[in-house]
Amino acid sequence: MAVLLALLASVCGGLADFAGGVASRRMPAVAVVALSQLAGLTCAVAVLLVVSPGSTNPANSLWAVGAGVCMMLGLVAFYSALSTGTMGVVAPISALGVLVPVAWGIIHLGEAPGLLAIGGAVLGIVGVVLASGPELSGRVAARSLVLAAVAGIGFGATTTFVAEAASGGVVWTVVVLKLTIVTLALPFLLRDRRAIADVPRLWLARTATLIGVVDVAGMLMLARATTLGYVSLVGVLASLYPVVTVLLARWMLHERMRRVQQVGAAVALVGVALLGLS
Repeated sequence: MAVLLALLASVCGGLADFAGGVASRRMPAVAVVALSQLAGLTCAVAVLLVVSPGSTNPANSLWAVGAGVCMMLGLVAFYSALSTGTMGVVAPISALGVLVPVAWGIIHLGEAPGLLAIGGAVLGIVGVVLASGPELSGRVAARSLVLAAVAGIGFGATTTFVAEAASGGVVWTVVVLKLTIVTLALPFLLRDRRAIADVPRLWLARTATLIGVVDVAGMLMLARATTLGYVSLVGVLASLYPVVTVLLARWMLHERMRRVQQVGAAVALVGVALLGLS
């Protein structure tokens, strides 16, 4: 069940990123993040009211707040890196953030995956990096490399902190995480309010709601998966969302996939199969 939930979380993450990328062509990317996170918070609160899981442990809430801070830090660093570097450099480096939950699970939690699982995890990580379309030629600005690394650490730490918080309540974890992100994103939303005003309201509401709901669904499944399986392996499976984004861009926008991306997607699928069999 942990494998299935982590994979579905990846699908949701890839779909949310794809929709967010398309929306960013019409309005500032940071504004897309802020509005979609606000919609996601509303969705998470609605789920909380329906499920009524009771209160959460303050210590778990602190982990969830940390996850929200790390997610916002990762997003800001990622977009800043893209403004100074190329996707072919930034995306693969940020994808290596998956090593954070892997290291946390093995070193801190004492997890000991089997050889088949380790092989699947390695293939999954390699597949994600390749599917991101790495570019190995040309000069690369040091600032973009640092920002991409910060983004990767932020994304990886988010998964790690979610795993720590989820033991105190999956829904509460997502609500606190989203509330933290929305609070941090409000200044960006106010800054770009004029650009947002020029966007059709109905389109804006539908897009933000779609991204927010899908993102929350993915985060709920990720949080639940961390309570059912090894954090190190769940982290790898949940990090496959770039593969989903690339495939959606190929199928829906008819964007050309480079050979390295095709190989990466195939390698990642083999890794998933091995993890499923482990």
